[in-house]
Formats: sequence, C-alpha cells, structure tokens
Amino acid sequence: MKKTNVKQLVQSALFLALALVLPFLTGQIPEIGSMLCPMHIPVLLCGFFCGWPWGLAVGMIAPILRSVLFGMPPMFPAAICMAFELAAYGGICGFLYEKLPRKKAYVYAALLAAMVAGRLVWGAARFVCAGLDASAFGLAAFWAGAVTTAIPGIAVQILLIPILVMALEKRAD
Repeated sequence: MKKTNVKQLVQSALFLALALVLPFLTGQIPEIGSMLCPMHIPVLLCGFFCGWPWGLAVGMIAPILRSVLFGMPPMFPAAICMAFELAAYGGICGFLYEKLPRKKAYVYAALLAAMVAGRLVWGAARFVCAGLDASAFGLAAFWAGAVTTAIPGIAVQILLIPILVMALEKRAD
C-alpha cells in the first residue's frame, strides 16, 4: 500500500469519526440538528481531501453505521436515503475537485454541484423508498426535506467548507 493510500485511509477514518460524532453536538435539539446537517460537513471534506472514492465510501457508510451504533437516524428510510445522498456528496465534490483547477471559484463549483446532485439523489432514494408513489413522497415533500428545512445547513456548508478547503490546502503547500 502506498504512503498516500495510508494517509487517505487515516484521513477518511477521521472524517467518518467526525460524521458519527458531530450530530451529538446538535442532536440535543432535534429540530436544529436536522437543519444543520452535521454529517454532511465531514463527508464533503473527505471528498475534497481524500478524493472521490474515499468521499463516496465515507458518505455511504456514515449514516448506516450511525444508525446501527446509535439508532439515529432511523435505518429506514432516513439512513438508507442519506447514505445515497452523502455518497453523492463525497463522490461528486471529490471528483470535481480533482478535475477542476485548484482555484477558489472551482471549490465553490464543486461544492454546489455536489450539494445539488446529493439532494436530487436523496429525493430519488426517498421516492423509491416510498414505493414510487408520488402521493407518499411528492415534489412538496422533496422541496421541504431537501431545501426548506436544510437552509441553515446549506448556509453553513457554503460558508464553512470552502474556507476550510482553501485554508488547509494552503497549509499543505
């Protein structure tokens, strides 16, 4: 195993641990915890720093492992759908960050593309889990779950992630 693979493995384990622990900080008030999307931040950072395969894997594992270990989020449909959503976040931002120039605007581009795609993947997964029944999970439910209730988390991600990525990339140089 190459040195970079070991580094990526260790960093991915750290991001996975953060994804498991961060919800405890906001979980005391469930309304706030779900709005801030605390598991999303480490998964996005994992994609940026470890690459798309690691970001995808951490995103897929984190909600399911957290559900098994702590019972939150509930396994079905929440953790299952979140696993696909977070896998898309980690995979897409990591892939785009790898392919795009290392400039501030492209950090935002990779982040926003991953956030939009992840929410669409979450909506598709929820629709499938609802038995492909638009009356059980329709556009209004998607909009409420993917956007309206997540606005504080979206704002935190847009403000925090690029600052961390650029600061840590600068430090690594």
